[in-house]
Amino acid sequence: MKAVHFGAGNIGRGFVGLLLRQGGYEVVFSDVADALVDAINAVDSYTVHEAGPGGTDHVVTGFRAVNSRTDPAAVAEEVATADVVTTAVGPTVLRFVAPSIVAGLALRSPDAAPLQVMACENAIGATDLLRQEIATAAGADAEVLLPRAVFANTAVDRIVPAQPADGGVDVTVEPYFEWAIESGPFGGALPAVPGAHFVDDLAPYIERKLFTVNTGHAATAYFGARAGIERISDALADPAIAASVSAALEETSAVLVAEHGLDPADLAAYRATILERFRNPALVDTVQRVGRQPLRKISRHERFVGPAAMAAERGLPTVALVAAVSAALEFDDPADEQSAELQQLLRTEEPAAFTARTTGLDPEHPLFTAIREAVAARQQHLGAA
Repeated sequence: MKAVHFGAGNIGRGFVGLLLRQGGYEVVFSDVADALVDAINAVDSYTVHEAGPGGTDHVVTGFRAVNSRTDPAAVAEEVATADVVTTAVGPTVLRFVAPSIVAGLALRSPDAAPLQVMACENAIGATDLLRQEIATAAGADAEVLLPRAVFANTAVDRIVPAQPADGGVDVTVEPYFEWAIESGPFGGALPAVPGAHFVDDLAPYIERKLFTVNTGHAATAYFGARAGIERISDALADPAIAASVSAALEETSAVLVAEHGLDPADLAAYRATILERFRNPALVDTVQRVGRQPLRKISRHERFVGPAAMAAERGLPTVALVAAVSAALEFDDPADEQSAELQQLLRTEEPAAFTARTTGLDPEHPLFTAIREAVAARQQHLGAA
């Protein structure tokens, strides 16, 4: 069995690629970074280090890498004979991955079993988005090529912090992971992914993860950055920050109960587990890494505005989530392109225009006024500085 994984970075090697290897697949990593591809091909094995209580080391073998930038034909040939294709590249990069999958489907035998495609991204419906990009890239051939694959959405969760500069292709991760996969598209022929659980309805898992793990992680980063704290674990050691993050997650849990009927007690236990993961001092993770790309993180269907909008529409509290957005507006890291753009927009746009542009909220939406007021407060502070 063979799996092609797009994105040979830390998540690709330390999470998705690891589980695929444990499932018996030969793993072919596809990436555009020349040095990374060369480094992977220069070794016979790499180690995934699980840092923290219960962690262990996993030695990974049976992999190789191809460069999709310099040798797209080789990637297409790998896809043509693969059983599984996965991605961990970021939702905005899926459109660049799609042409390689289209080229592989074009070479694939019509009699072969359908290629099993799963986008493992921090986004709702990422595989649906990838399928749309594949259809667009295929053009007139879409009706012929799309039936050669099946597409399943997933929800993935594992903290993979920034890696040491001298670590090579080894990866340090947390011991905890979750990979939920919708089962319906496979028609009973499930891929071999040890530790994954296949579910009929993925939506509750995706939103539980996005609105708890991602919301909590980013909130910790932004509150921590505001306080001048460098590490995520140190930020949560601050009682005021811990209380602010917990309050935001209580609001997202209320949304999950209202939307999906999830059990409040189960969600409380889940929140506690998530916060303990963030407190893991063995994971040297920084507020700068977690807080990067703030414009994406305050957008309409992301970790703050997404659940806050759902809460506002139901008359549920949003004060703590709006406070997290306020902290995100203060995230000022010149090394991060989106952070620099965020601060520039705050200095040049009126509060209502900024709010509409960055959050995607309609001015009539019940959340709009609260966010606009947070924006105006930040702009007033910038003007006074």
